[in-house]
Amino acid sequence: MVFGPASELGVSLFEDTAPLELIPGRSTEEVDSIIKAVYRQVLGNAYVMESERLSIEESKLKNGELSVREFVRAVCKSGLYQSRFFDSCPRYRAIELNFKHILGRAPDSFDEMRSKSNILDSEGFEAEIDSYLDSDEYQSVFGENIVPYHRGYKTQPGKTMVAFTHMFALLRGASSSDFKGSLAGKSPVLNKYVIQETPIAVVPPSSGAAGNGWSFKDTTLGSRSRQGFGATSNGKVYRIEVTAYRSPGAVNRVSKFRRSNKVYLVPFDKLSEEYKRIHRQGGQIASITPVS
Repeated sequence: MVFGPASELGVSLFEDTAPLELIPGRSTEEVDSIIKAVYRQVLGNAYVMESERLSIEESKLKNGELSVREFVRAVCKSGLYQSRFFDSCPRYRAIELNFKHILGRAPDSFDEMRSKSNILDSEGFEAEIDSYLDSDEYQSVFGENIVPYHRGYKTQPGKTMVAFTHMFALLRGASSSDFKGSLAGKSPVLNKYVIQETPIAVVPPSSGAAGNGWSFKDTTLGSRSRQGFGATSNGKVYRIEVTAYRSPGAVNRVSKFRRSNKVYLVPFDKLSEEYKRIHRQGGQIASITPVS
């Protein structure tokens, strides 16, 4: 199902592209496309030179000696990945990118990030990479032979609204690169927001309607600032656009409108309650933006 105004939020390519799975009998060209997809996902859409490719592991994947999961592991543990996203990055920037590259989502909480930091302290870089790939979550979502993909931009029952908004700060469209493509540079994008469990405004990338969100940039006023009509002492007012409401009285039928068909203005301290209510009614959140 199309995710609201997907093209305006920079996720239309992800929404319209089916997950890639390596199955027996794939042609050489299809396996090559899977290899490219792994590089693109794991390396944050960064350009990979021919000399940087893992030729031995690629051959093993083609010969059936490696699963996609083990090929992903090899890329994540390679010197290429480590030099770009670990050695040159602050710890929590590296961790938030690992969540994005391997699990396809933003970290849910500071406890999640801290547990990864503890693994780094006690067991090292490779063990921290293994903690994502050997997790029950990875196995249940991607299994052995599905290429990891971005999925955290979709609202999901059981997931917090905060993590949903955080994913858009990490995912700035299909043309952006995690290596060279963020106004945050090497600094953590989410650190203080994860610690405070604070949602972030969802803004479109440069190709969107506003044209000012090519890369996430921290705001001068925090999300907890009192701004806008109806704001409480706990935060500002947010505008929530919702799509895919089920038609009244119908079974398994959604609205025929591809764009959002409901808009709500919600104070910060009511966001979580409203988020749950929308899901109960079968809606999908298309965007969350602060009211100026």
